[in-house]
Amino acid sequence: MSQTWVTPITLIGKAVRLEPLDAERHIEGLWQAVSPDTFQYFASVPAEWTLEGFRKYLQNLLAVPDMCPFCQVQVETGKPVGVTTYMEIRPAHRGLEIGSTWLGKSYQGTAINPEAKYLLLRHAFENLKAIRLQLKTDSRNLQSQRAIEKIGAKREGVLRNHYIMPDGHYRHSVYFSVTDEEWPEVKAKLEARLGYVP
Repeated sequence: MSQTWVTPITLIGKAVRLEPLDAERHIEGLWQAVSPDTFQYFASVPAEWTLEGFRKYLQNLLAVPDMCPFCQVQVETGKPVGVTTYMEIRPAHRGLEIGSTWLGKSYQGTAINPEAKYLLLRHAFENLKAIRLQLKTDSRNLQSQRAIEKIGAKREGVLRNHYIMPDGHYRHSVYFSVTDEEWPEVKAKLEARLGYVP
């Protein structure tokens, strides 16, 4: 993790609380929320579909130097329901990415994902003073592309043959971004969508 700029922090919203990921504390709840198809479009996946394989996957996330993973916890129930991550952290250029994001299927389409993005964007732009935040997804993942566009990120383009997927498929990655100049408008729209009172 890039300790000089991005450090673990808890971010709290109405529907979701983002806690620094703890592989041991969060493993059981995340294992209940996840299924193999969750990782259909991911380049990095659990090596084996067992609780121990999933634990190793979470531990690997925590071991990557420029990643700061969060557990998405549903406020109403206190249940871990997914993971999202600050990654591609570039302090010298005040840029970072929100990625390696997944939610259990029954939590998709709820307020959890847009609010998690709002909390991460707000922290990046208002506290870390980032000037660019990017997101990317597999070109086949239309649901993710729609969700990213809906939060107000601008589509930038496609990196072709960007990753070789676990099944051998050559993934094209669609990139999106929000800049510091765009943040006030994106923030206002997200707050209206989430029912936040300014």
